[in-house]
This record gives sequence, C-alpha cells and structure tokens, in this order.
Amino acid sequence: MSKYESINPYTNQLIKSYPDATQEEIEQALAAGEKLYLTWRNQLPATRSQLLHQIVNTFKKHREEMAKTMTLEMGKLYHESLEEVDLCISICNYYAEKAPKMLEPTPLETNLGTAYYLKQSTGIIMACEPWNFPLYQVIRVFAPNFMVGNPIILKHAHNVPASAQLTEKIIQEAGAPKASLQNLFLSYAQIGDVIADKRVQGVAVTGSERGGSSVAEAAGKNIKKSTMELGGNDPFIVLADADSTILKNVLSDARTYNCGQVCTSSKRIIVVESRYDEVMNILQHTFASLKPGNPLDKETSLAPMNSQKAADKLAAQIKKGIEHGAEVAYQYPEIESSGAFFRPMILTNIDQNNPLFDEELFGPVAEVFKVKDEEEAIALANNSSFGLGSSVISQNKAHAQEVASEIDTGMTVINGRWITAPELPFGGVKKSGYGRELSELGLMSFVNEHLVIDVSK
Repeated sequence: MSKYESINPYTNQLIKSYPDATQEEIEQALAAGEKLYLTWRNQLPATRSQLLHQIVNTFKKHREEMAKTMTLEMGKLYHESLEEVDLCISICNYYAEKAPKMLEPTPLETNLGTAYYLKQSTGIIMACEPWNFPLYQVIRVFAPNFMVGNPIILKHAHNVPASAQLTEKIIQEAGAPKASLQNLFLSYAQIGDVIADKRVQGVAVTGSERGGSSVAEAAGKNIKKSTMELGGNDPFIVLADADSTILKNVLSDARTYNCGQVCTSSKRIIVVESRYDEVMNILQHTFASLKPGNPLDKETSLAPMNSQKAADKLAAQIKKGIEHGAEVAYQYPEIESSGAFFRPMILTNIDQNNPLFDEELFGPVAEVFKVKDEEEAIALANNSSFGLGSSVISQNKAHAQEVASEIDTGMTVINGRWITAPELPFGGVKKSGYGRELSELGLMSFVNEHLVIDVSK
C-alpha cells in the first residue's frame, strides 16, 4: 500500500492511494528543472510577472475546487479553506507586482570602484511541506522563487496528495512551464537522494522538529542552503490592562482556527492573576459553543483533526501530561462520530517538570498559566525551546511593543492572534527554525548576491 493516501478525516474513509515516485520520474523532474533554471537565469524577473498574474486568475477559477479538496483531505472548515486560497492569490499578486523592483541590482558605496550586487537565481529548490495548510505552505515558497527563477520540486505531506497534484495542475494550466513546480511522491530515502543531487541548490522545510532536523542534516551534509520552520509553542500574554472586547474576540478562535493545528497558534496562554478568571471563562464559553460536524457544512465550527493518528497522538501527549500533574479545567462533551475529532480542552497546573511544558500541542487545547505580574509572564514566555510567534494583549500599545521586544521569538502580534500576509516576514528562532519566508526577506532566501565591482580608472 502506498504511503501517500488521501483519507477524509471526517469519515476516516480512504479516498485514494498514490504510488511513490519512480527513479525515472525523479530524474525527469530534475532534468526538466535544471533545463528551466538555465533558461530563466538569462531572463529578467519582470518577464514572469504576467505569468504569475495568470496563475492568480487560474487559482480564482479553481477556488472552490481547491478549497473542497483541502477540506476533504485534512478536515479544515470549508470557509477556512476558501480563505487559504484567497491568501495564496494575494501572495502571488504581491510577488508579481513587487519582486521585479526588489530583484534589481543594489549599488554599494566603496572607494575601490563602481560596485553593486546582482540578485540571481541559484537553481532547483526542494520544498518539503506539511498538511495543515496544503496550499499556503506551498505558495509561500513557490511564488517568490518563481519570480527569482528557481524551479520547485515539491515533496508534500503524505496525507494531502490530491491537494499537491491539484496545485501542480493549476499552475501548469495557467501556462507556466511544467518544471516551474513539480510534485513528486517521494519516499524518505528518495528525499535524501534528491537533496544530494547537484542540480538541487536549496531546501525549504516546514514541519516537525524531527523532520526538519533530518532534512537539515541532509542539506548540511551536501552543503545546500536551507530554511526551516519547525513549529512553535507560542505564548499569548494577557496583561492587566487588556481590553476585554479585544481579549474575547482574539480568544474566539486562537486555539480552534484550523482545529488548533497551526504552528503559530496561541498554545500557551499566560495571564496575570487579575485577569485569570476572565480568560478562563472566555475560553470555556468559546469551547462549549463549538458545533462539531462535517467541515463542508457552513454550520460546523469544530472540524475534525487532520487524521486519526494525529488525534491519537494528541490524546497520548495529554494523558502523559495529566499523569505528571496537569489538570483538566474543561473538556468538551463526547462527540458521536466516526471521524478524527478531538474534544477541545483547557489544561492548567502545568509545571516545568511536566513533559507538556516544552512540547507543542497540535490541536484544540488551551494551556493556561497564571502569573503574578508582567515580569513573570515574560520569563515564562521565554522559558521554551521554541521561538516562532507570540501575542501581547494590552491597551497601552507603546508598552506592549516594549514587552514584545523582550520575547525570544520571530514574530509578535499585539492585540491579536496569529496573522500572515505576503508583505510580512514569517519565521522563528531557537528550535522553531531559521530563515524567513514571505516579504522581501523570503524573496531573498535562495538568491545569489553576486558582487560585481569595476575597478577601472
């Protein structure tokens, strides 16, 4: 049986299996990618802008089909899938419009002559992407590299093969060269072989710490540049002067958007004691108001998790955490379904000896910590192996910015939960990875900054 399987998590029924790529298919993809790179390297980025706009139009044409495919494969609410397609359309538009200017040569001041550096493509980039945002994770690597001139070989998650194939199909339908993005159903052994190939010049990974470590090892061994986004355990700091309306609005989906399966979702809710009871009440009311059901149904507000395996893993983590002293302050009632549902819950009393203290819980679980004051909140926020995102809730915006600057993280949102946009850099520090995607920083991830200096007198 193939490792790549499309299974509807709402029914736990197999939709379709997909075979691993053959060695011939891998070689054909590498050869096609190299040929396209050699063509693109001699063209200005602006020559691809119109084509990226055409890709936008084709995604608009297939918007509902793409959204439904993602919902059927990994279970997210249909309206969230539509939002994901729209976000990807905005990313493509952003790079189509902004990248040509960003990729112009940059002059340098020197007394040695006339100097500047070019921003050139480097070659094939391998993208290893996760299931939680089947399109967004791909497009935020594809769109900037398309403009740079780096073809993409996609190794997508094993449980979203139909989404991977449809993404490739839509891009080709728009008129982009076939090698612009090539999806391959690679085995773990084949991933290492592709990374080692001399035609591949970089690796972009979003995934687990274990998976990222393995790929980073292969990339380092072969001296290939890499970017890593490996998850997080993001703090959500509620200060004493937090606005109650903002607090309620933000907590309404901070732990349930995408069924809590977001690297940058607010996993550790750190609350000064004067606001603790209020936060607990908001969370309990939010969770109790959820309606489980078919994620394609507009009335559903609690989706299944992406797979039964993921739900079982989360349950095992929590069981172990409870055995080490964590307390269940609330859990959603039993859900009668054959799907991969997880009952949302609130956990408290998690101390530093608890394995949950420094683990990422990927699902609708809120870990709430009561602290005496702001100083303790910041210390707790930074007491983590991860450093991807964070939130600070306070009416004093200037002070909130000061608090944000003291958090060891790659991104902080003030008076909001996780947010992303094409113009905003995305990435973290510590075990959350390195490098950035999106914005101009993401555009430059796999660029050759080629110095040219004329010392003629």
